[in-house]
Amino acid sequence: MTDFAGFPVSALDFYDDLEMDNSRTFWEEHKATYDRDVRAPMQALVASLEPEFAQPGLRVKVFRPHRDVRFAKDKTPYKTHQGAFVPAGESTGWYVEISARGTRVGAGYYEASGPRLSAMREAVAHDRFGPQLEKIVADLEAEGFEISGEKLKTSPRGYDADHPRIELLRHKQLMAGRRYGFEADDIGPGLLERVRDDWRALRPLVEWCAEHSRT
Repeated sequence: MTDFAGFPVSALDFYDDLEMDNSRTFWEEHKATYDRDVRAPMQALVASLEPEFAQPGLRVKVFRPHRDVRFAKDKTPYKTHQGAFVPAGESTGWYVEISARGTRVGAGYYEASGPRLSAMREAVAHDRFGPQLEKIVADLEAEGFEISGEKLKTSPRGYDADHPRIELLRHKQLMAGRRYGFEADDIGPGLLERVRDDWRALRPLVEWCAEHSRT
């Protein structure tokens, strides 16, 4: 694997064009551009980050470009972004992406159902662990990260609407991230250290979620 040298501007152009013509014909005509200017740099970026962030036994993913359209109304065949994920636990870890709008990073947990979601909520409600998460989230917001994730519109079963951490309890997903953009500093070789710094800043959230979603 070669060292990360940045994404070329042609990677952004590729996704601009793919959004206009998301067809198999376009893909086959431009697959060499995707392989060279999108996938290969993403693989190099993640390979450079993997030694610090990857957990033993968990597989780093550079996601496939094809959409799963089996149950989707939108039948366009290809994703209009390239993402990669470094797991720290089940459905929990760090994320980086490039699209026509540039690059962005994120981290947290993206799926917790059944017993895992119950474990997360019990930790949020706990008088020791819940305030820890509350502070982590507040600190990340103060650093400019956007907190996101699917939430219930009402209180989860078993928790009062006036619980001091009810907004966190409503989360079915909990992620923090930020967009960089598409200027030279956002896609060039310096992106590696920028992602590394932000993933380090996001580590407390990742570790809290990985620890408290175990069953």
